[in-house]
Amino acid sequence: MHILPNGTTGADFSFHTLTYASTALSPLPIPMAAIPLPSLNCSEKLSPISFYFSTTNKPLISFPGGFKLKPLKSKPRSKAFVCRAASSVAIRDLDADDFRHPLDRQNTLILRAIPGLNEIGKALLGTVTEQVMLLENIGTSVLVSENQLPELHELLVEAARILNIEAPDLYLRQSPVPNAYTLAISGKKPFVVVHTSLVELLSRKELQAVLAHELGHLKCDHGVWLTFANILTLGAYSLPGLGSLIAQRLEEQLFRWLRAAELTCDRAALLVARDPKVVISVLMKLAGGCPSMADKLNVDAFLEQARSYEKASSSPVGWYIRNAQTSQLSHPLPVLRAREIDEWSRSKEYQSLLKRVEWVNSVQNV
Repeated sequence: MHILPNGTTGADFSFHTLTYASTALSPLPIPMAAIPLPSLNCSEKLSPISFYFSTTNKPLISFPGGFKLKPLKSKPRSKAFVCRAASSVAIRDLDADDFRHPLDRQNTLILRAIPGLNEIGKALLGTVTEQVMLLENIGTSVLVSENQLPELHELLVEAARILNIEAPDLYLRQSPVPNAYTLAISGKKPFVVVHTSLVELLSRKELQAVLAHELGHLKCDHGVWLTFANILTLGAYSLPGLGSLIAQRLEEQLFRWLRAAELTCDRAALLVARDPKVVISVLMKLAGGCPSMADKLNVDAFLEQARSYEKASSSPVGWYIRNAQTSQLSHPLPVLRAREIDEWSRSKEYQSLLKRVEWVNSVQNV
């Protein structure tokens, strides 16, 4: 999450100082054999996750070009009964703490222990504020469903199944800034927003990794904390005298927590993708990619860049500069995220989670 100079807020898997898209990005993993997920289709017609928002209303522009995924074709069993059999996977009894990053766990405890934090937050997180945030985010977007961009909807549902979580609503929003974010409003179903430019930049697997990252926020109850932290910080700044002091004290801890939370959600992305190169590729493209050159970027070279940064920042001077670079960011630097995912993909913890993967087959009448 990021508090922008103009008073707006941002957070999530997009990579701006917010979520998965933007200038202050956050990277991920390393090479590791991908585990293929075949899908069976008995029908010729296949129908099949920080946040950033602004109070500036933007006109709704129809989504150009398309997010089209080529369906698998097979003969229906009969004319009277057309089925769609989906072969997917799920991680048995997956709990958020199974993949939560240690820094996330540590900083969450510290944040909850801040005296008066909950009381101040309840005062600032009012019904009107929630409604403004809700309407601003869904009023200029397209709701994705089985009947609206079904391929994109299926990517979300499959990722949610793997992470053992209920799929939130998904909205596609016109924006030239590649980004995705999650918003959780008390008493309402949480939702994920994906920008059209992000869809155009990423491959199908990469886009699902982004959705999985956003689902990671919900799986770990980050969504409510992200909303709470954004409103709390903005509200604290508006309090005379004491407000600026409160905000200053909270900002450092909030950003520290957010950076740790992003590392956790990168792990959620890896659990769904099961290929570190997919997650790293997303981070790499968000750090310096564009649709015309996206397929020319080299993941291995980006990982080497991440290792070079780690080496260069290991000296006393490098350590100081590195802290100065990240202290005001809501997301870790992309190269640091890449290194973290690289290391976790090699860990016994991650390997043990892969052993809990189970095949799930479902047949639907259509």
